[in-house]
Amino acid sequence: MFRFSNPEYLYLLLLIPVIIILYLIINVRQRKRMKAFGDPALLAQLMPDVSYRRPLLKFILQLSAIGICIIMIAGPQFGSKLEKSKRQGAELMIALDVSNSMMAQDIQPNRLAKAKQILSKLVDKLKDDKIGLVVFAGDAFTQLPITSDYVSAKMFMNTISPELVPTQGTAIGEAIDLCMKSFPPKGAAERAIIVITDGENFEDDAMEAAKEAQKEGVKIHVVGLGLEQGSPIPMPNSSDFRKDKEGNVVITKLNEKMCQDIAAAGAGIYVRSDNSNAALKILEAQLDKMTKTDLESAVYSEYDEQFDGLAWIVLVLLLVDFLIMQRKNKHLRNVKLFVLTLMILSASGASAQKAERSDVRKGNRQYENKKFTEAEIQYRKALEVNPKSKEGAYNLGNALYKQNKPKEALEQYQNALNLQNNPVKKSQIFHNAGNVFMAGKEYDKAVDAYKNSLIINPRDNETRYNLALAQAMLKKQQQQQKQNKDNKKDQKDDQKDKQQQQQKQDDQEKKQNQNKKQDQQQQQQEQVSKEKARQLLDALSQDEKETQEKVKKLQMQQSKSRKTDKDW
Repeated sequence: MFRFSNPEYLYLLLLIPVIIILYLIINVRQRKRMKAFGDPALLAQLMPDVSYRRPLLKFILQLSAIGICIIMIAGPQFGSKLEKSKRQGAELMIALDVSNSMMAQDIQPNRLAKAKQILSKLVDKLKDDKIGLVVFAGDAFTQLPITSDYVSAKMFMNTISPELVPTQGTAIGEAIDLCMKSFPPKGAAERAIIVITDGENFEDDAMEAAKEAQKEGVKIHVVGLGLEQGSPIPMPNSSDFRKDKEGNVVITKLNEKMCQDIAAAGAGIYVRSDNSNAALKILEAQLDKMTKTDLESAVYSEYDEQFDGLAWIVLVLLLVDFLIMQRKNKHLRNVKLFVLTLMILSASGASAQKAERSDVRKGNRQYENKKFTEAEIQYRKALEVNPKSKEGAYNLGNALYKQNKPKEALEQYQNALNLQNNPVKKSQIFHNAGNVFMAGKEYDKAVDAYKNSLIINPRDNETRYNLALAQAMLKKQQQQQKQNKDNKKDQKDDQKDKQQQQQKQDDQEKKQNQNKKQDQQQQQQEQVSKEKARQLLDALSQDEKETQEKVKKLQMQQSKSRKTDKDW
C-alpha cells in the first residue's frame, strides 16, 4: 500500500515544467549574446575549458532534486502490511419495562433508575459484543438498533422514561418479538435477550413468545425488579400516589412467578434485583458463558513515513552536482541555494510529520486502553508539532468527550472541521458533535449537527436514528419549557390576585376603623345621667335573673322526661 499524508503539496510539481521553460529561455538568450560577440566556433576555441553538456547535466540533477523534495514534502507513506485481527463477540438485545409501575420506590431510588444502573454497568463490561435496546409498556418500540457503539447506548439509556410509551401495561411478548426482529441475520455468534421488568399486568402471551425465541436459539434471561410486599406508585410532580377507579391507592408488586416462567420458557435464567448488586454479578457470569464468534477482519497497520530514502537521494544528487566542475555564474548559484534550502526545509518538515504521527499513534493506543487523560496528552503533543494535524484535532476531541469535557471537545471538533477535506470524516465529526450536544441536552444544536452529517452522508442509518431521537427530545423540551412558562404566568396572576385581595381587605379594615371612631364620638356626645344608668342596670340584672330561672326550670323538665338507650 502506498499513499501521501499531504497530497496537496504534489501540486508544486507543476513548477517543474515552468522551471524547464525558464531554463530554455535563458539558454536561448545566452546563445544570442554569444553570437553578438562573434563567431561561436571562434569563441569555442578561445574558451576551451567551457563545457556545453555539463550545464545541462547539472540542471537535470538540480531539477530532479527539486522534484524529489516536493514528493518528500507531500509525505510518502508505504510499507504497511495486511494484518488479521480477531474479535470475539455476541449479540445482545435488552427489553426494558418503562410502565408507570417501574417508578415504584421499593427499590431505591426507584425500579426504573435501578434498571438503568444495571444496564450502564453491563455496557461497561462489554468489549466487542453488539447491543440493542427495546422499551415497552403496553406497546414496544426500538430505542437503539443493535450496535457496538457503547457511547450512544449509554446516552440513550439516560433518556428513558415512562413518557416514551404512551400506552400503559406490560406487553412482554410484543417486546420479545420486536427484539427477535432487531437481530441481524443469524451467524455463528450466540444471541440472547434480557428482559428487565416487574412482571405486572401482562397484555399478551409472553411465555409463547419466549418459546418461539428459544426455538431460534435465543435465550431469554429475566431480571425481576421490585419486592413481594410491593409499593405505591408516586404521581409525577406530586406527593400523591396513583389510585384505582374506586379511589384506592394502587400497590404494585413483583410478579416473580410469571418472571420465572418466562425465563424457563426461554431456556434462560431468572434473577431478582434488589438494593444490592448481586443480580448484576449473576447476569455478567451468565453472559460470559455465551458462545462468541471469532471474527477475522483484514486491517492495515499504521503507515510509516518514508522520507528518509528520498532525502538520501536528494543529498546524493546535490553532491554529484557539486562535484561536476563548471565556471560559476549568478543564476546557477541561486538555483543551488534554492535547492539546498528546499531540501533542509523539507527534511525538517518530514521529520516533524513523523513525530506528529508517532504522537498520534501513542494517543490511539492509550485511547483504546481507555486511558483518556494520557491519550489527551499525546494528541496535544501532536498538535504542538503540527497545529494543523487533522487526526490530532479530531482524536483530541474524542478524548475530551470521554472525559466529560463537552466544551473543549466541541472546540476541537470545530478545529478538525476547519482542517478536514474528507467528506466522510467531516460527516463523522458532525455526528460526534451531535452526540456531545445530546449529552448536554442541547437538542436544537444536536438536530443541526445531525442534519449537517446527513447532508454529507445521507446513508448513515445511525445518524438518521439519532436525528429522530434529537427531534423528539427537542419537542418534549419545548413543551416542558412552555408548560413552565405557563405555570410562571399562573403564579404571577395568583400573586396579583392576592395583592388585590389584600388591598381590598386593608381598605375594609380602614373603613371599619373610621366607622368605629365615629361611633365612639357619638357615644361621647350622648350624656346619660347617673340615675338613668343605674335604673337601666337594675332592670337588666332583674331580667337576667328571671331568664336564668326559666332556663333552669326548662332543663329540669327535659332531664326528667329523657330516657337513655346506650351507656356510651
